[in-house]
Amino acid sequence: MVQRRTVILSTLGAAAGLTAAGCSKPGQAQGNTMVVPESSAGGSGSPSAEPLELTVTPAAHATGVSPAEPVVVTVGGGELRSVKVAAGGRAIAGAVQPDGVTWRSTGTLAYGKTYTVTASVVDRAGAATEKTSTFTTVKPHAVSAITFQANGLAALHTGGTYGAGQPVIVAFSKSVTNKKAAEKAIEVKTSPAVQGKFFWVSDKIVHWRPAKYWAKGTTVAVNVNALGVNLGGGVYGTANAKTHFTIGRVLVAVCDTITHRTKVYIDGKMVRNMACSTGRGGYTTIANGHRIHFWTQSGAHVVLSKELTHSMSSASYGLTDPKNPYYYAPEDVRLCTRISYSGEFLHAAPWNHALGRANLSHGCINLSIADAQWVYDNFIIGDVVEVKNSPKPLPVDDGIGDWTVPYDRYGH
Repeated sequence: MVQRRTVILSTLGAAAGLTAAGCSKPGQAQGNTMVVPESSAGGSGSPSAEPLELTVTPAAHATGVSPAEPVVVTVGGGELRSVKVAAGGRAIAGAVQPDGVTWRSTGTLAYGKTYTVTASVVDRAGAATEKTSTFTTVKPHAVSAITFQANGLAALHTGGTYGAGQPVIVAFSKSVTNKKAAEKAIEVKTSPAVQGKFFWVSDKIVHWRPAKYWAKGTTVAVNVNALGVNLGGGVYGTANAKTHFTIGRVLVAVCDTITHRTKVYIDGKMVRNMACSTGRGGYTTIANGHRIHFWTQSGAHVVLSKELTHSMSSASYGLTDPKNPYYYAPEDVRLCTRISYSGEFLHAAPWNHALGRANLSHGCINLSIADAQWVYDNFIIGDVVEVKNSPKPLPVDDGIGDWTVPYDRYGH
């Protein structure tokens, strides 16, 4: 007498209704369960095999699947021999788990692809069968790459050391209209732990900072889980991205435009007191009709870059008329530490004989050669330079002006 056994493919929850291949005979559908009868050459009274239940996530024929979603195949009443998930001949990495009944993908799915899941299973009686299922991932209107910046002039170096004023800066290659979705995708972990807020300087660039300057030695890890995230208008993150950096010693320089002194503090202790000369002030109108000023802007600046030599001239900000009293010809200036996009530097000014006595610069912080050399050698990107007693505030977008905004208004 020939015994009958059945293969049951569950479609409960996210289960996929799979199609049989190989030695399976035609089955019959019973509600949400496919029953596939098969025969085995068992003797009279031999036990029936336990029914197989095969569950696949994503479900069969699912569309709009996020590529961040893992593929999981689980068998009940048997054992998984192998699973293959592929689209266009390209297979996704994965492995059968130690329990022998679950397979989970470890590779990343692609956008806009139809994947075929092929599972080879063995029931308790040792009979093998192969099942298949398909699903399709979401197709974006466009994709956005993600990078990390130290500022608008320099990329963030993963594993690097930065100053206490360095915010987290995430840059998207496409405009983000669903900013809440983007912020939700950005995870900032710090040690010691601190709370922080987001601030969008444009539709493509978002900053994150704590309420106060970072503490010495803080480690900052950033994960942007943007794969499969709709950033607005059908723009999805190209891939996940991550970085990390460390805050070094806490260096804060305080430049007082009235006393003409710049004092440098490291971890709260003053280590240098430098004579300086800051912006002379006043306004002039340049050729395009714009009115420009010559003050060193007040507020907390952040070091953006350092240049051994930088060519400076009034033409760099549009003043080209030699008859204008604020005009000056191009000159190579040495030992330059930049603190704003508009061209504020701490730099050597051996021609300025009013250091410590008067403000004669066009907006930079003029120093002696020895002091400028010390600043150049000791300051790093992210260090803080606070300028006091100037009538012109630093705009939030002129460099890293994040710290000029009170924390309760940051991000608004």
